[in-house]
Amino acid sequence: MSIEPLADGTGVVLDHADVIADASGVPVVVDAVNHKPVRKSPWAVFRSMPLLVKFATFWLFLIVFGAIYAKLDVTVFDGALPLQDPNLQTSGFNPATGGFGTGGPLESPSAEHWLGTDALARDTFSRIVHGAWVSLIVVIVTVAFGVIIGGMLGSLVGFVRGKTETLTMTLIDVVLAFPALILLLALVSIFKVRDLVLISVVLGVLSVPVYTRVSRANSLAISNREFVTAARAIGTKPRRILFREIIPNVLPTILAYAMVAAATIIVVEGALSFLGLSVQLPTSTWGNMINQARGDLKEDAWQVFWPSLVLVLTVMALNQVGDFFQRRGAHRSSAL
Repeated sequence: MSIEPLADGTGVVLDHADVIADASGVPVVVDAVNHKPVRKSPWAVFRSMPLLVKFATFWLFLIVFGAIYAKLDVTVFDGALPLQDPNLQTSGFNPATGGFGTGGPLESPSAEHWLGTDALARDTFSRIVHGAWVSLIVVIVTVAFGVIIGGMLGSLVGFVRGKTETLTMTLIDVVLAFPALILLLALVSIFKVRDLVLISVVLGVLSVPVYTRVSRANSLAISNREFVTAARAIGTKPRRILFREIIPNVLPTILAYAMVAAATIIVVEGALSFLGLSVQLPTSTWGNMINQARGDLKEDAWQVFWPSLVLVLTVMALNQVGDFFQRRGAHRSSAL
């Protein structure tokens, strides 16, 4: 029969499909022949998103585009792209023009400076765009550590069980017993160099235990499914079951969780920047922009407002998109 796509993003138009209900009563489209959830194209998934989630997705694309654009401007085009130098004091000497700039500190938004200037007469919009690169790198590295190491480890121990699971999860519980923020501050303070890669790696290592617990819980549930039992019954090797059945079904849930966890990582990096424990100045980050502008809060509150607004919108967008894919993943898992 022919049906229309569902609002939760799990269905497509098919000639041979069945509609079933998951444990929560939500209809899920499955292939009537293979009895597997039907995959949709990225554009079809985007169209199925609620309006708020669409806006959140668009905002995240803007942040990623801005971060890459700013990095290319510095590393490839040597400042030739139409984006001001984030560290250029517009009231001082400009090497590019050979003259002195006409800007001033704490200027209001204008055609030349879209979001005004900070106390050192630096363009606020440019610093926010360049600050997005720091957040992007931290999120990518942290998520990579969590998904690859934590996801693989959790899937493995949830599948093999026994002493391996007991020993691994005991070590994970010991790490999680320490206050994460205090442990993070201690590790960052030990290293004298405030390097972006170093900060990202420290955050990535600390995120592994949480990803391990999430992937283990999903691996335990999937290991008891009928298709895994059938694979064992016909003599399939455990390694093949792990990589063909367990990990592919754990991965969507882990990636959905990564979207929500990325929001927390951005807040943590912002807190480190605010405390002066993230990348070294004058590299711009949203956190150190807020920290530097708080001294001028009475004179110009906008310089605190703009980076705070971008930080809040980015965190909200990640939460919205992450929640959407978590719901979609739950509907998919119930149809397996």
